[in-house]
Amino acid sequence: MKAVDLVGSAVANTFRAKTRTILTILAIFVGAFTLTLTQGLGIGINAYIDDTVTAVGASDVMTVTKPSESTPTIGDSDDGPAEYDPDAVASGGAPGSTVVALDADDLDTLEDTSGVLRVEATKSISADYIEGVDDTKYTASVGSLVAGQSIQLTAGAQPDGSTDELQLVLPVSYVDALGYDDDADAVGKTVTVAVSDAVGTQHTVEATVAGVAESSIASPTGASITPNTALTDALYDLQNTGLPAEQTERYAQASVWFADDATDAEITALKDRLADEGYSGSTVADQLGTIKTVIDGIVLVLNAFAIIALLAASFGIVNTLLMSVQERTREIGLMKAMGMGSGKVFGLFSLEATFIGFLGSAIGVVIAMLAGGVLSSALSTTLLADLPGLTLIAFDPVSIALVVVVILVIAFLAGTLPAARAARADPVESLRYE
Repeated sequence: MKAVDLVGSAVANTFRAKTRTILTILAIFVGAFTLTLTQGLGIGINAYIDDTVTAVGASDVMTVTKPSESTPTIGDSDDGPAEYDPDAVASGGAPGSTVVALDADDLDTLEDTSGVLRVEATKSISADYIEGVDDTKYTASVGSLVAGQSIQLTAGAQPDGSTDELQLVLPVSYVDALGYDDDADAVGKTVTVAVSDAVGTQHTVEATVAGVAESSIASPTGASITPNTALTDALYDLQNTGLPAEQTERYAQASVWFADDATDAEITALKDRLADEGYSGSTVADQLGTIKTVIDGIVLVLNAFAIIALLAASFGIVNTLLMSVQERTREIGLMKAMGMGSGKVFGLFSLEATFIGFLGSAIGVVIAMLAGGVLSSALSTTLLADLPGLTLIAFDPVSIALVVVVILVIAFLAGTLPAARAARADPVESLRYE
């Protein structure tokens, strides 16, 4: 019997006992459906996080701070208040957390550290308000734009860091409040940003809206305006008006650039060298890595349940084919008496098991993709409407192919026991079987 005939015979024999085969396929379907959905969930969320990473900062940039030894640890309230440190400044993190201010000498030290390509101090700006087309003023925090950073926009363009024009990206939540009809209408308009200097005098600066930023997990409320370099410098200079010269060069943190092709080991080594100098460095991947780890852990647990379902279905395949071997004992004896070798008999029943696995996996994958698409679309307009750009359940060809291959392997292995029993059958004894 040729290979093509063997495959055709295996497919035809699969549905001899229709009810039994269909129940087995349904069992495989449950596992395939669950495994496909959980894989899609992990792909969708991780893809969204990867997109968010580009909005938080460049992948070849590390944020460096100088931790304050006097900063109290959460939960250590029994130790009393922390000792005052004149060199400490607010870190911008948890309330009350501080770091030692970086000065010009610190920037030089960072720049001389092996593996550091460039250093740029992060200028912290505390805005009083932002004002649009009407006279209403709104409080707003001011973020910072790192070279290579890509902000997720709903309209407009990225702020130009090389121009002298004062530009900013407006949070989507401010569009309506500032009096604009929609996101596109805000682009190109002029807004006013106010800051107060060291002696309390308020200064205003007019800037052009280059784009409108959408909300994301990195900025859920979308409450930070993001200025370009020219606007940052202008606001920072006004904010420091009246300060002694030695006080103007005090920064909570700095951005350190390293090779964009640096390996994880090289990045870790750079962190160690910075730690030896008394600094703490973290990349964007560090900041969001915990989220991805938790998501991957949840997906792994869900995948485990799917695999358990598939293993249970594999016993159904064993049962189905063992009963098929018993019912076709005389047929097996006749095939072997007519010259079919044990290898082909084994192959015939293994192909039947694999075909059952293929049917269950194909149906499960297709229905899971349809259900995932419908569910993602429904959630994107309801519960997840505040996270634009998130496709909760996404699929890619590699993951789909992997699911099918895993199920085919499980089905084949499940079919080896009944296939081996059929291959070992004695033709004489089999022909006598009643």
